[in-house]
Amino acid sequence: MNTTTQAPTSNQELQMPNKSSLLAGVDMPVFLISGGVLALFAVFALYDIELVSGWVNTAFATSTKLFGAYWQVLLLLTFVIGLFLAVGRTGAVVLGGIKTPEISTFQWISIIMCTLLAGGGVFWAAAEPMAHFTSPPPLFAGEGTETGTTQAAYNALAQSFMHWGFLAWAILGSLTGIVFMYLHYEKGLPLKPRTLLYPVLGERVMKGPLGAIVDSSCVLAVVAGTVGPIGFLGLQVSFGLEKLFGIPNTYGTQVSILLGLIAIYTLSAVSGVNRGIQILSRANVLLAVGLMLFILIFGPTAFIIDGYLHSFGIYMKEFIPMATFRANTGWLDWWTVFFWGWFLGYGPLMAMFVARISRGRTIREMVLLISVVAPVITCFWFTIVGGAGLSFELSNPGVISELFTGFNLPAALLAITEQLPMGFFISVLFLILTTIFVATTGDSMTYAVSMVMTGTDHPQTGVRVFWGVMMGVMAALLISIGSGGISALQSFIVVTAVPVSLVLLPSLWTAPQIANKMAKEQGL
Repeated sequence: MNTTTQAPTSNQELQMPNKSSLLAGVDMPVFLISGGVLALFAVFALYDIELVSGWVNTAFATSTKLFGAYWQVLLLLTFVIGLFLAVGRTGAVVLGGIKTPEISTFQWISIIMCTLLAGGGVFWAAAEPMAHFTSPPPLFAGEGTETGTTQAAYNALAQSFMHWGFLAWAILGSLTGIVFMYLHYEKGLPLKPRTLLYPVLGERVMKGPLGAIVDSSCVLAVVAGTVGPIGFLGLQVSFGLEKLFGIPNTYGTQVSILLGLIAIYTLSAVSGVNRGIQILSRANVLLAVGLMLFILIFGPTAFIIDGYLHSFGIYMKEFIPMATFRANTGWLDWWTVFFWGWFLGYGPLMAMFVARISRGRTIREMVLLISVVAPVITCFWFTIVGGAGLSFELSNPGVISELFTGFNLPAALLAITEQLPMGFFISVLFLILTTIFVATTGDSMTYAVSMVMTGTDHPQTGVRVFWGVMMGVMAALLISIGSGGISALQSFIVVTAVPVSLVLLPSLWTAPQIANKMAKEQGL
């Protein structure tokens, strides 16, 4: 393992040299490449969205065809290797160059949960189980289970668990977090995606065009993955406000929502990990837990409990068949592989953020939270929201599915909440929850992108403000042409996942090497 000088360990959130200039300390090649590509995407989309959608869809189809199977194997191996590191002697290794955690366990769990789930974790939790219920996945369609039955509902939940469960979470920092924690905090390498390739390529990747391309690809992926939820939030909340309060669903309403969202997550990112991001995540978790308890108590309690246990059992039984399913690539590309590409795109920058907030944690703590605890909680959340919808649909066919027709995600969510006691009030709270969810992703990823630009875990305020505002402005531009612009961008993240997945590959063997090296150094 190559080594350099020790990294600085100052915990002063806003401490940064050369503050006099906005661009001081910024990696200009990465800034210009990533910013330039995003600007061109927005310009072309505004000029001719159909042309851009055609380009993206062609690239999307090529990416899923050539890399879909590789992504499935990559996620599966990441999960398995991470578990082996957690349960063995390497599990006791303390990461980050400090002996005690900087952030309390509750705050740590809250930030990680909120960062990944985002608004998708609300709308998809309502919509995906219903989608698989009305149109059974190929793996379950051949079992003779009739559509519209309780068993079909359990199968639908199990398929949703696969897309949002163990494998999806594992790629977001279980192995890559170990690599970043060692190379940045122990060996002083910059907190950039290219650092993941340092054990393989050495100094060649740290300086020059290759490193800039690696960092830019990862920034593009995560910005596309963050702008998408921001834009969709504007569309979805505006839909909800019209339905609940009669406020016209116009572009002006959508932009007003985005302006409020930009202000919230940018201020949160500026205040830093130890302030705004923690506060926002805490509020998010408390509201989510409150809504979960309400639905569990006053909703279809028996079905939720039975559905979670039974569907999780199916998930575990069919885990390998679902993870390695290749029999129907048409369905696979627009479901499993799409989600895998989405999570892969977030992988490097999410891992950087995980490394930033996990100093003082052991490998066992970090891997088990990311790869086991968080997925189990996520699956329960999907059962609470989506399971309630399935129960209502079974009792009264069409009450949810008819409104969901055309893959209308916000309509599915509101259809579910309106079936609950105090439906109007609960619907409003879910819209607020979704907004906070997206804000927690916006602030975390704004912070992470800023870390890439500066190579430090304390990026200067101006850089955070720039990227926070830029992502919001891009979302506003794209929704001006309707949902097509946002949809094209969301498909684009799967295209960017191709180079990102190659960046993540070496962690399969470098993370175990580092873990064993640190175990020896710490006398374990």
